[in-house]
Amino acid sequence: MSAPRTTTQDEVVPPERGDLVVFSHLRWDFVFQRPQHLMSRLAEYWRVWFVEEPVPSDAPGWIIDAVAPNVLVCRPRTGRSEPGFASPQAERLIPLVRSLLEAHGVQRPVVWLYTPLATPLLAAVPASAVVYDCMDELSAFLNAPPELLARETELLDAADVVFTGGPSLYRAKRSRHPAVHCFPSSVEVEHFARARVCAEAEDQAALPRPRLGFYGVIDERLDTALIDTVARRRPDWQLVMVGPVVKIDPASLPRRPNIAYVGMRSYEALPSYLAGWDVCLLPFARNEATRFISPTKTLEYMAAGKPIVSTSIRDVAQPYGDLVAIADDAPAFVAACERALAEDHQQRQRRLAAYADILGRTSWEETVAAMRALLEARLRPVAPIPAADAAPVEQAAGGP
Repeated sequence: MSAPRTTTQDEVVPPERGDLVVFSHLRWDFVFQRPQHLMSRLAEYWRVWFVEEPVPSDAPGWIIDAVAPNVLVCRPRTGRSEPGFASPQAERLIPLVRSLLEAHGVQRPVVWLYTPLATPLLAAVPASAVVYDCMDELSAFLNAPPELLARETELLDAADVVFTGGPSLYRAKRSRHPAVHCFPSSVEVEHFARARVCAEAEDQAALPRPRLGFYGVIDERLDTALIDTVARRRPDWQLVMVGPVVKIDPASLPRRPNIAYVGMRSYEALPSYLAGWDVCLLPFARNEATRFISPTKTLEYMAAGKPIVSTSIRDVAQPYGDLVAIADDAPAFVAACERALAEDHQQRQRRLAAYADILGRTSWEETVAAMRALLEARLRPVAPIPAADAAPVEQAAGGP
C-alpha cells in the first residue's frame, strides 16, 4: 500500500464507472483488515471515498488523504467534540457529506456501510445502490450504543444487498433481508507466505523459544484468563501478543515474565513476527462479543505455514476443526499447544498440504469480483451531482 499523502481536488479524477462512498467506524490507519483489503481492490473500478468518524476541530470541513490508488480517506470536522456516527452526530454530518460529494462531482455513487449508526447519512447520498457489509455483530461489543439494533433494522430495509463476514453472521441475518450473501474474509497468501522465508522482527528475536503468538486487536474478545493460565503453567513458553489494546484497561491484562506485549504493528510487518513463532494462537473468549466472529487471521496463519490452536469459535471450529486444534479450558489448550510443538515432519507436510488446498480456493480478488457482480446487478441510474465549490480541505499531519 502506498504511504498516506494529502490530496487536492485537482488530483481526484473520477473513473469511468463512478464512485463508491464508504461509511466506516474503523479508521483506515488502524488494523489493516477486511475494509482495507476490499476497498483497495474495488478502487480499480470505482473512486472510493472512505468516510471515517468525525475528528475534533473548531470549524467544520474535511481532511482528505489519498492512501492508496483511487482511495480517499475523508475525515469530517464537525466543530464539535462528539465521537462516532451515533445520534445526533450523524444527523449533523448530513449537510457536510452532501457538500463533499457536490464539491468533487461524485457520479453514480454506490454507498457501502460498515456500521448501522451511519444509516442517517444515506439521506446525503443519491445512491445507485446501498451495501451493508456486516463484518461484525457490533451490538454485542463492549460499550455498543443502544441505538445500534434499531439503526440496523433501518439499514436492512434500505440496503439493496447484504454481505456478511462469516457463516455465523450469515445465519443470523439471512432471514432479515432477501439478498444476504456470505463472504468470509479471504487472505493475501503471498504476503503472509513471506513468514516462511523472511527474517524475524528484531524486537522479538531475543525472546526465548518456543514462541506462541497472537496478533490482532486486544479487547474484550480475548480470553485473558486463559492466556494467563497458559503462561503460568508453561513458564518455558514465550507468549507474544501483537496489537493495540482497545476498550479495556491495559492494567487488566495478565503480566508475567513470559508474556510480551509488543503493541500495534503494521500489516507489512506481520510476516516478520509470524516468522519467529512456533504456534499461532486464537485465544478468544466465549462470550456474546465472539459469538459471530470469523477471524481473518485464521487463513493468514495458514498462509504463514504455522500450526494453530484456537478456542471453539464457531467459524473456526466448523470449517477448520480438522486442521486447527480446538480447546477451551487451560489444560486442553496447553495440551493442544504441546502436540503442535511436537509435530513431526510427516504431520507437518500433511498439514501444509491441507492448508494449500484451502488457500487455493480463496483470494481477495475472487471475493471482490463476486461482490461486484452482485452489486452491479442492482445498480439504479442516478442523475449526476452538479459540481460546486470545494469543501474545506486541510493538509493532513505528515503530508507533503
